[in-house]
Amino acid sequence: MFTGIIEELGTIQNIQSQGNTMSLKIHGKKVLEDIKLGDSIAVNGVCLTVTDFNASSFCLDVMPETFQSTSLSDLQRGSLVNLEGAMSANGRFGGHFVTGHVDAVGKIVKRVPKENAIYLDISFPKDFGHLPLHKGSITLDGTSLTIFGVENGLITVSLIPHTAKESVIGLKQIGDKVNIEFDMLGKYVYSFLHPKQESRISTDFLRDNGFI
Repeated sequence: MFTGIIEELGTIQNIQSQGNTMSLKIHGKKVLEDIKLGDSIAVNGVCLTVTDFNASSFCLDVMPETFQSTSLSDLQRGSLVNLEGAMSANGRFGGHFVTGHVDAVGKIVKRVPKENAIYLDISFPKDFGHLPLHKGSITLDGTSLTIFGVENGLITVSLIPHTAKESVIGLKQIGDKVNIEFDMLGKYVYSFLHPKQESRISTDFLRDNGFI
C-alpha cells in the first residue's frame, strides 16, 4: 500500500528487455534507507518488488501483464521516475490509499501553466468513465492528485509548484503517457453497488433454507 506522496525522483540506470518482460536498475537514495529484498516500491505508480540492491541503486522485474498494461515499457536509460516505498504502519498518512495496481494508461492532451499552477487535461479509456469524480482523488504516475474536472473522456488536474518540481508529472508534455490508478475506495463502492452478476442468494432464500 502506498500514499501517492512521492519520496524522490529516481534515474533508470539500466534496462534489460526480453519480449514482454524487463528488468530495471534504478538509482535512488531515500527509498534505499531501510530497503530489504522483497520490499515493494512504486515506480511511476506501479508496485514492483526489489530483487537486488546496493548502496546507490536497486533492481526490479517487470512481468508481462505489467509491461503490457502500463507505460513502463516506454522507459529508457536516463529516464526519471517517481519513487515511493511502501507505507509503514507507524508512518504519517498523506495523499490517499494507493495500491500500485494501474487501472489504465492515459495521455496528456492539454498543458496550461496558469499563475503558480499547471493544469493538465488527460484522456483515458471510456471503459473507466464511471470512476473519476469531481474533487475526488486520482493517482497519476504514482502522484496523488485531486480531480478538478471530468468531461467527455477527459480529467483535469492541477499541479502545485512543489508537485511540479518533485515529480515526473510536472515534466511531462502533451502526448506523453501517464499511469492512472483511480481511487480505491471509489472502485470498491462502485463494485458493491453494481455487481457484475446478481447473486442468487436473497433474504428469502436464506429464510427458506433455515439460515435466518
